[in-house]
Amino acid sequence: MSETTASPEPRLDEADGADRRMHGFERLLTLWVFLCMVAGIALGRIAPGVARSLDGMTLDVGGAPVVSIPIAICLFFMMYPIMVKIDFAEVVAAGRSARPVLLTLFVNWCVKPFTMLAISSFCLGTLFLGFIGPEATDLVRLPFGLDLAEGASYGAGQVVVRDGVKLLEIPLWRSYLAGCILLGVAPCTAMVLVWGHLARGSDGHTLVMVALNSLTMLVLYGVLGGFLLGVGRLPVPWQALLLSISVYVALPLFAGFASRKWIIAAKGKRWFEEEFLHVLTPITISALLVTLVLLFSFKGDVILENPLTILWIAIPLAIQTLLIFGLGYGLSRVLRLRYADAAPTAMIGASNHFEVAIATAVMLFGLSSGAALATVVGVLIEVPLMLALVRFCLKTQKWFPAPEAAAPAAGIPG
Repeated sequence: MSETTASPEPRLDEADGADRRMHGFERLLTLWVFLCMVAGIALGRIAPGVARSLDGMTLDVGGAPVVSIPIAICLFFMMYPIMVKIDFAEVVAAGRSARPVLLTLFVNWCVKPFTMLAISSFCLGTLFLGFIGPEATDLVRLPFGLDLAEGASYGAGQVVVRDGVKLLEIPLWRSYLAGCILLGVAPCTAMVLVWGHLARGSDGHTLVMVALNSLTMLVLYGVLGGFLLGVGRLPVPWQALLLSISVYVALPLFAGFASRKWIIAAKGKRWFEEEFLHVLTPITISALLVTLVLLFSFKGDVILENPLTILWIAIPLAIQTLLIFGLGYGLSRVLRLRYADAAPTAMIGASNHFEVAIATAVMLFGLSSGAALATVVGVLIEVPLMLALVRFCLKTQKWFPAPEAAAPAAGIPG
C-alpha cells in the first residue's frame, strides 16, 4: 500500500535545465578530488612547511589545540549553503509519511554506525593488516583536557613527546579505523540532495530527512562517535566531539535557519531559490576542495611511499556503502514504499556527511593523522559509487508502486 501523497515532484521542464547547470560540477567531484590529491601532494613536496603552519593555526583551550581555524572557516562555507536550503516547516509534515522517515532514522542511527565499525575493524585490523603494517604507528592528538605522563598507556596507544608536544602513538590501522567510524556516524545531509534528485526521488522527503538528520546529529553524533571510538580502543575526546558538533553543525544550522528567514522575508522565496542559492553552490565546493588540498599536502609522503593505502581504506568503505544501500532499498521494497521515497531513503543511508567527518577527524586527531586521511578517501569513492547506485535505482523503479515516478533522470547516462 503506497504512502499518502507527498509534495509534488518538480516539473522536468522547470527543474532540469537549472539543476544540470548547477550540479554539473558536483557530478565531476571525483575528478576534482583526484586533482586536489595531486595538487596537495605537489604542495607538500614543494613547500612542506605550508600545511604545518596552517595546522598550527588553532583555537587553544587550556594550552591544547581544539579548533583548526582554516578548517573551521572552510567547513562553515561548506555547511552553510546546505543548511540554508532546509525548510524546517516541512519537518512537521513528515509524520504523514512515517514509514520512510522511521526507516531512514533506523538505518542511519541503529545499523550504519555499527556495521561500519565491524566491517572496518575486520578489513583494516585483520584482512589488510599485513599490508598496512602490524608495527606501523600514527601520532594523534591527546584528548582535550587529558594530561598524561610520557610513556603512559591510553587505550591502544602510548603517550610520547615529539618536538616538546605530547602526542598519542597508536597503531596506524586504528587511526584509519577512527576515520571510518567518524564517517559511519555522519549520515549525509549535503550531496544526498543531488543523488535524490538525479534518481527522481521526492525532493520534499529528501529535505525532510536532511533536516531531521541535522537535528539528530546534534545529539547522537558525539554520543555514538565517542562510544564507537572507545570500542575501537581509540582516544575518546568527549569535549572536543561536542565542540565539533557546535562549530561544524550547530553554528551553520543556526546561521542557515536565521538567514533563510531574513532573506525570504526581505527578497522573496523565488529570489532566494533562483539567485541566492545559485551563488552559494561554487563556494561550497571550492571550500571542500581547499580542505582536501591541505589534507593531501600533509599526507603526500604516506601516499607516495604506500599508494595502496588508499585501496585498503577504500574497500571497507565501499562494502559499507553497498551494504547500507541494499538494506535501505530492500526494506523500502518490503514496506511497499513509493519509489519516490525509497530512492532517497536508501541514498541517505549509503552516503556520508564527509564534510563534518573530515573536520572532526582533523580537530580530534590532527591534520596529519591517518583518521583524517581515511575521511578523505570517503570523498574519493563516494561520488562514483553513488552515481552507479543512482543508475541502479532508475533501472529498478518498477519494483515499487510508484506510477508518478517513471521519468528518467537528467544528465545521467543509462
